[in-house]
Amino acid sequence: MDFENWYRRNPDFPHRYIPPTTLEKFLQKNLSDYNRVIGTSYAGKNIRMLTLGSGPVRVIAWSQMHGNESNATHALLDLWESLQYRPDLRDQLFSEITLDFILMLNPDGSEVWNRRNAQDIDLNRDFLKLESKELPILKEAVRTGNYHYGLNLHEQRTIFTTDGVHPATFSFLSPSVSPERELTETRKKGMAVIARIYEKLNLYIPHQTGRYTDEFYPASTGDNFSRMGLPVILYEGGHFPEDYERKHTRKYYTLALYEGLKAMAQLRGSTSGFGGYFEIPENQETHYDFIYRNVKLNTGFDCVLDVAVQYKEELLPGNEEITFTPVVVAAGDVGDKKGWKEMDCTGKKFICDSEFPKLDHVVNFRIE
Repeated sequence: MDFENWYRRNPDFPHRYIPPTTLEKFLQKNLSDYNRVIGTSYAGKNIRMLTLGSGPVRVIAWSQMHGNESNATHALLDLWESLQYRPDLRDQLFSEITLDFILMLNPDGSEVWNRRNAQDIDLNRDFLKLESKELPILKEAVRTGNYHYGLNLHEQRTIFTTDGVHPATFSFLSPSVSPERELTETRKKGMAVIARIYEKLNLYIPHQTGRYTDEFYPASTGDNFSRMGLPVILYEGGHFPEDYERKHTRKYYTLALYEGLKAMAQLRGSTSGFGGYFEIPENQETHYDFIYRNVKLNTGFDCVLDVAVQYKEELLPGNEEITFTPVVVAAGDVGDKKGWKEMDCTGKKFICDSEFPKLDHVVNFRIE
C-alpha cells in the first residue's frame, strides 16, 4: 500500500478550523444515508454519529471532545475521501469492521475553537459527575453499542518530543485502569493495535511517534472505559516541523486511523504482538515554540536571560483559519529546554516599553 499516492485531502475542509455548520451541511449532502443525530449539545447543536461498514468487529470513535482539536475529524473525512480512489481497500476494510464515528462531540467548543464546552466543562474529565450535556451521549452510545474497541481521538501540544530532538507528531496510549497501572487483558488488546500502528507510521515519519504517559486519571473518559472492559486506543496528534496548521499531521493522522482500523479488523481482540507497544519511546516535554537566547534587558544592572514563547491558538472574528499569537511563557535560564526556532540575541537590542518581558502576556518587544 502506497499511502502517499492514494491519500486525498477532503477539499470541503481546507482549514484546520471546521465550522460545525460546514460539517453538518457536508454530512447531510454527502453521507446522509450513513449518519444520524444521537443528541444535541448544550447550545442545541446536533451531534451526529456516522456509521460505516457492516463487519463483525465493532468500533466506536469520537473526535473533538476538545473543540480545538480538529485533526481527528479531518482524518475521518480525509480517509473517506481517499478511499473513494481505492474502492478495493474501502470494501475490504468495511466488510471486516463496523465503525460508529461521533464527529465533533463538542460542537459548541468547536465553533469558537475552545477546549471546553459551552458550560466551560472539560468533557474528558466529566465521566463520573456527568455535569455536561454531551458526555452522557457518548457514555450511552458505548453502553448500548456492544463494541470491541474504542478510539479516543485528540491532539497534543508542540512541547513534546520522542527523544529531545524529533517532535512527537503522534503519541498513543492504552489507558490504565487503576493507579497501579496493572497490565490487564483489556490494555493488552489496545497495546496490540498500537504496536501495529507504530510499525506503519515509522515507515513514513521515523522517530516521530511516542507513547503517552499511562498515569491513571480517575475522571477521564479513556481510563474509565478501559475499566469497563473496552480496549481504548488514545490518539494524540502533535507537531510536525514547520507545520503549525497541522496539514502534515492531518495527513498522517489519516494513515494512523486507517492502520488502526485495519489492525483491529485483523486482531479481532487478540493481544498478539502487544509487547511492541513498549518499544515506543515515551513522550518528553523538551520544547518551546520559540526561544530568544541571551537577551540583554534595558535595566540599570547587567541582566541577560532567555525568553521562551508559545503560540496561543485563537479564532479571531471573521477569520476562516486559526491565528497563532506569541505569548511569553518563561524568562530567565531556559537552558534545559529547546526551541523549535531560536534566536541568539547576543549584541542585539531589546526594544520594549517595559524593562522586563511580561509572563503570560502577548510578546510586546522586538529584537534589533
